[in-house]
Amino acid sequence: MRYEDPWYDALASGWGEPGPAGTHLAEVPAVRREREDEAVAAAQVYLEVQRSAAFQGVRSRYRRFVVPAVVGFFLWYVGYVVAATAAPGLMARPVAGAVNVALLAGLGQFLSTFLLTWAYARHARLRRDRAALELRWDTQELTRGARGGVA
Repeated sequence: MRYEDPWYDALASGWGEPGPAGTHLAEVPAVRREREDEAVAAAQVYLEVQRSAAFQGVRSRYRRFVVPAVVGFFLWYVGYVVAATAAPGLMARPVAGAVNVALLAGLGQFLSTFLLTWAYARHARLRRDRAALELRWDTQELTRGARGGVA
């Protein structure tokens, strides 16, 4: 395993700067050029994975859950806010003792948030996690191959 130092290929003082009479003091090390070539190869791997049917399937399953969930939750929230401002008589109607419709709707907001979180986690676990993990392993193997077998 190799430690990735973000400053490894930063130019040292004097490297790549013009010296006396316009000559360069030192060239950029060959290691840096090799790492740039590896990065380009790895980027091609990620573009190929993004275009793959498996990746598009995972994204499609994600969108089929998230878009309706976001729209439904947003409408539920806006409906609560509009009812609270436009129909105060309805919201003030007692249900049981000091508990009124507004209190139940407000608690329903919290309950629906927890239910939506549970549903999202369940959907991810049952329909996306396995395929995403397989994609991750495949991508790592392809990237490792693009880098010449170096981890």
